[in-house]
Amino acid sequence: MKTNRYKAIVMGGSVGSMEALLEIFSGLPRNFRLPIIIVCHVHLHDNGGVVNFFRLQNPLNIKTADDKEPIRPGYIYFAPANYHLLVEQDETFSLTVDSKVNYSRPAIDVLFESAAFVYGEQLIGIVLTGANHDGAKGISCIKKMGGQTIAQNPDTAECPVMPLAAINTGDVDAILSIQQIRGFIKLEVVS
Repeated sequence: MKTNRYKAIVMGGSVGSMEALLEIFSGLPRNFRLPIIIVCHVHLHDNGGVVNFFRLQNPLNIKTADDKEPIRPGYIYFAPANYHLLVEQDETFSLTVDSKVNYSRPAIDVLFESAAFVYGEQLIGIVLTGANHDGAKGISCIKKMGGQTIAQNPDTAECPVMPLAAINTGDVDAILSIQQIRGFIKLEVVS
């Protein structure tokens, strides 16, 4: 019998992550039960184009996270351009324009760390392809709080710097290809 061990998934990526996310989303059933919260390093002035792109590709519930919005199961949330996205203790979102972290706003580390303190061992953190070290500190925080940590296999990443930085922390539980990540998530998000 399946136990509902996890309550949320956080993911982060940069260069090449659009293609990686498309492949991951293609394996999700329409009735998946976990919220998936994503930071992609997007253009400073992106006006929702990334979210619209993904909505056109599949029938899933995909949206930009709004300030003070309750986090709902079965939704895929993206951080808006030029805002850090945080998870609050009451499982709502908070948006800030605090200083950039790892030259990025939104920053993966900010999302991962805030989510780790809310969800603890019920969180899955995934670092995808990208060109800086954003996500490495957040992965360590998720691991410290008892969550499951995954990095994309650098050999399969368009840009291996980001997953390598996560792996080099020593806090990654699994190093998986995008196909393996998709399979893992599919097992965890089915009703």
